[in-house]
Amino acid sequence: MIIIGIDPGTATTGYGVIKKTKSQLMCLAYGSITTPAKQANNLRLQKIYKETLGLIKKHKPDIIAIEKLFFFKNLKTVMPVAESRGVILLACCESKAQIKELTPLQIKMGICGYGRAEKKQIQKMVKEILKLKEIPKPDDASDALAAAICCSFNLSKAK
Repeated sequence: MIIIGIDPGTATTGYGVIKKTKSQLMCLAYGSITTPAKQANNLRLQKIYKETLGLIKKHKPDIIAIEKLFFFKNLKTVMPVAESRGVILLACCESKAQIKELTPLQIKMGICGYGRAEKKQIQKMVKEILKLKEIPKPDDASDALAAAICCSFNLSKAK
């Protein structure tokens, strides 16, 4: 089973692709979709949409795990991220993949067993779980892999 995790953002959208077998999780790819800060918002959203479609076509996921907006500190940042989530969700809906939305709290609990885990703890667990040589960079890619891993753990519990 192939799972793509996505950490939405306007400047940087992280993604991580894992393969779940009966006995293990393997990292297939990770990275980020970046957009220029000075580019018009509609063009930034178009790029995120097109590159998300490209990821889906390339990896043919069974499930796409997307981080939900759970809380925000700054209204100026929450609106663009919500717009980014919108175009990502649209791209995902055009695939035949199942969509799972996870809050940051759910991801932290799933990866570390603690809802207030620090970013560094999550990154270290992602590295360990996927048996990677180093912590995935950028941070958004690591967050996306965490979403995919958490989703895979939830599938195991459902059986």
